[in-house]
Formats: sequence, structure tokens, C-alpha cells
Amino acid sequence: MSIATILLIEDNETDEKLTLRALAAGNVPAKVEVVRDGKEAIDYLFNGAKENVPSLILLDIKLPKVNGLEVLEAIRKNEATEAVPVVMLTSSDNIYDIAASYRLGANSYVRKTQDYDKFMEHIRLIGLYWIVINNSP
Repeated sequence: MSIATILLIEDNETDEKLTLRALAAGNVPAKVEVVRDGKEAIDYLFNGAKENVPSLILLDIKLPKVNGLEVLEAIRKNEATEAVPVVMLTSSDNIYDIAASYRLGANSYVRKTQDYDKFMEHIRLIGLYWIVINNSP
């Protein structure tokens, strides 16, 4: 059995570092790959080998080049990635973004909090739930 992989799609360096720190501190048993824009995410997922299919995708909405909703749509339209759990991890509380995320097939929508301790706990719980507790296809 191979180790789980989390694909973090995040353009904010501070949020990236905090997310990586929270996953490590929470002992989430997964390696984390990071891409910093939507085009890089699509290249990672669809222009690489089949081994690049992650166990979980943490996806920001407001990304450069290709936005997160477009990335989500591409994920759900591709047979290799259609069942991969996708958690929208974003600062947006826009009702359109929430509705569009679920309509396009997001498994969860988590708004980033400015509270450091809460952010760290939310990320730890997300990682543990989707990597340890949940049974993915």
C-alpha cells in the first residue's frame, strides 16, 4: 500500500506554510504536494503520470491563471480524478462560490479562519478525516 498524497493548491505562501505545519503537527499520514496556481494544478493532475492522482485535494478558489472552480470542474470531468475528495479551502464566504463549489462536485467547503489555533485545528481535522477515517474509492 502506498502512502497517501494530499495535493495542496494554494497561491498564498503564508496559508501554504500554515497548512503544511498543521498537517505535520496533526500527524496526518500523507505526503503533501504543493502547486501554486490553477494551471500548475491542471498540469500536475492531467499532464503527468497516473501516479499523480492524489488521495485528497485541498483547493483554493481564488487562484492565478485558472481559478479553483475551473480546476474543480476539470477534476470532476476526468475519469482518473472524478472520485478524488476535494475540499475547497478558501477565504471566500461568497454564496455564489459556496453554491458553485458544491454544484461542481466539491466534497466540502471550509472557510479559512484568521484565528491561528482554529486554522491549525481545522486543517488537522480535515487531514485526519479524509486520509485516516474516510474510505475513498
